[in-house]
Amino acid sequence: MQNTALQRPGSLDLVGLLSSLDELLHAWLPRQRWFAGKGRTITELTLLSVTELHPGCLHVLVHAGHEGTGTGHGPGGTPPADDCYQLLLGVREMLPPRLAHTLIGRADEGPLAGLTVYDALQDPDAAGLLLERLRHPGTAGPLRFERDTRVPIPTGLAPRLLDAEQSNSSLVYGDSFILKVFRRVQPGINPDLEVPWSLARQGCTRVPAPAAWFRTSQPEQATLGVLQPYLRDASDGWALAVESLTSERDFTHEAYALGRATAEVHLALAAAFPPETPTRRHNGRLADAMTERLHATARSVPALLPYVPGLQSAYDALARLDTAHPAQRIHGDLHLGQVLRAGQRWFVIDFEGEPARPLAERRHAQSPARDVAGMLRSFDYAARSRRPWRPEWSQRCRDAYCSGYAAQARWDPREEPEVLRAYETDRAVYEVLYEARHRPDWLPVPMTAITRLAETTLRPPRQ
Repeated sequence: MQNTALQRPGSLDLVGLLSSLDELLHAWLPRQRWFAGKGRTITELTLLSVTELHPGCLHVLVHAGHEGTGTGHGPGGTPPADDCYQLLLGVREMLPPRLAHTLIGRADEGPLAGLTVYDALQDPDAAGLLLERLRHPGTAGPLRFERDTRVPIPTGLAPRLLDAEQSNSSLVYGDSFILKVFRRVQPGINPDLEVPWSLARQGCTRVPAPAAWFRTSQPEQATLGVLQPYLRDASDGWALAVESLTSERDFTHEAYALGRATAEVHLALAAAFPPETPTRRHNGRLADAMTERLHATARSVPALLPYVPGLQSAYDALARLDTAHPAQRIHGDLHLGQVLRAGQRWFVIDFEGEPARPLAERRHAQSPARDVAGMLRSFDYAARSRRPWRPEWSQRCRDAYCSGYAAQARWDPREEPEVLRAYETDRAVYEVLYEARHRPDWLPVPMTAITRLAETTLRPPRQ
């Protein structure tokens, strides 16, 4: 690349660069799987920071303003607020054929006029240089690269971009490390760095420990990416469960072991972060938030309306509880796709939580029953992913998972049915909204759970 204006970091002019990028990003951003404002018009773009990592490669934080309602979702089913996105943009005079699929467009004006702009995370050369930045801690403009120097990171690891993730982008380096790049950036430390780092200090080996990471100080402190060991021979829990169903093989042994692994992680989290004892007031606020999400979803998905009174009874029962199992840091979005099995051992990954929720909310202490409920719902999903549907397979896995959890944690979430039912109901309501907007053919899966949960009668309260 021969654009000398971009080779002098002090000359980066945000207003000028925006004139080059505005039209290109308006068209390109909404087409990306990790773009949170699906179906919503971008009203404005603002460059928050631009850092030249090396000649021809710009690290960009861009603010996207939206209008309308669209299909994004936030707390209570509302559209997400305006978002900040992290981009790695390559700039060349000509794009070689091997990078044709990375094209964003050709700039018509501004300092990049006449140059081709592309997604540099898909460029092996740029991805390799990003790893080198992580291998050698330091700063570049507002960016800070840090690492655990006890973990050796070899040079020359070939990168490849995974295509399975929705809300982020992940690069695998030589089948040794995986770098998760957070596309939607929020102020504060991301739980996917904070939690694995804290668990590693507790000696918990169920979660791959961070080897390196990078963050920004402008416009606010925020985590941008985390490098962790890559479990190359592992299979994710969803694939294993579906294979079990396809081959008509029992999965209860694996479900029991997964329950124990989940409890082991929860115990380590309780040691790393101070737990909180819920009160009736706390339970009432939690029930109110669940109720708000229920009614917002029912307004968006009319099929849910007949079940609202029955579902509401789950939240009412939660609100009446004087206390419950201590709240603590949890995974926050646990399901079969967030666990890996290598050999005979389960690992838990992706502690970011639900990306649509505010980062501060994802860092709150919550009941471990929320994670348990997420996994119970995931067994239901797996059972209904193949025909004929296998509800008995799901029930056996659910029971085995809870039994394994209880054996390790010395606490059985089934002993607090009000809490577990409320969290499973809240999860099913979330699934209804998601499927109605993104995969209508899957809507019967959570609706079956909705029918069951709306009709559930809890046993009499414990004396």
